[in-house]
Amino acid sequence: MNHELSQSIPLSLVIPVLNEEGNLRPLESAIGQALDPLGLAYEVILVDDGSTDGTLAVAQAIQAGDPRWVIVSLRRNFGQTAALSAGFDHARGEVIVTLDGDLQNDPADIPTLLELAKEYDLVSGWRVDRKDPFWTRRLPSRIANWVISAVTGVRLHDYGCTLKAYRREVVRNLRLYGEMHRFIPAVASWMGVSVTEIKVRHHPRRIGRSKYTLGRIFRVLLDLLTVKFLLSYSTKPIQIFGLLGLFSGVAGGLLGVYLTLLKLTTGQAIGNRPLLLLSVLLVILGVQLVILGLLGELVVRIYYESQSKPTYTIRHVLRGPGGE
Repeated sequence: MNHELSQSIPLSLVIPVLNEEGNLRPLESAIGQALDPLGLAYEVILVDDGSTDGTLAVAQAIQAGDPRWVIVSLRRNFGQTAALSAGFDHARGEVIVTLDGDLQNDPADIPTLLELAKEYDLVSGWRVDRKDPFWTRRLPSRIANWVISAVTGVRLHDYGCTLKAYRREVVRNLRLYGEMHRFIPAVASWMGVSVTEIKVRHHPRRIGRSKYTLGRIFRVLLDLLTVKFLLSYSTKPIQIFGLLGLFSGVAGGLLGVYLTLLKLTTGQAIGNRPLLLLSVLLVILGVQLVILGLLGELVVRIYYESQSKPTYTIRHVLRGPGGE
């Protein structure tokens, strides 16, 4: 995140948009109705993710009339994860709220998220009455939420809901890739943040078309594997690769012992048996996995030591009187 930004303010909204020309004016009105009565200083970071319609022109017109709006225009479509990351980099808020630009998230829920953000580091929305097609959106989402919760250990009903509130320190050191924006609560859990979930409203899309495709499911699953590795083994790769290597090597060795005893006790020929080939392959695979784990350990140490990057995160430090 860019720490050279001007003085921080209480709230930043980060809104990634792609071809949402018809939704921006209603969105501007809804945000004003939700936040202006609070008397709270805020900014709206609208990230145009390579729109090909009139989205950018409408956004610029809004910004010309309201300097609280900041328009970040990406050169091409980089995807929602990159758009959110760009918004985080330009946000000045002590609390950062993300929401979609299609008006399916309701800005009227933002004040409730802000209240909870006083107690929690991350507040995630739960679209309990979701207005999307069942077979193509809601059912895959339920399955994905269950799998993600089971794998990461951070149990949420709705990982895919963009409406979330983050304290600034949560997103400050996040580096997002692929489809990893939906895993932010899980990734942030490594830092020991407090996470809660709240029911929020959800509206059917009235203008434009959804950018969601079922093909995204496979990308999400691959990113889930990445997240699980980062959460559990990013600083100790030998513990996963070495363990797999030991299992493989031991299995191959036991098969080899079995075939050797078979040869010695019965005189059977073992040279043409598939088990012999499997035994050799398992031993070789085991050695390769252990070597891969050791190389991973070297890479991890180079990564952290070359950047003086700590392997921990600090909530705060308390010192007594006269402490240095």
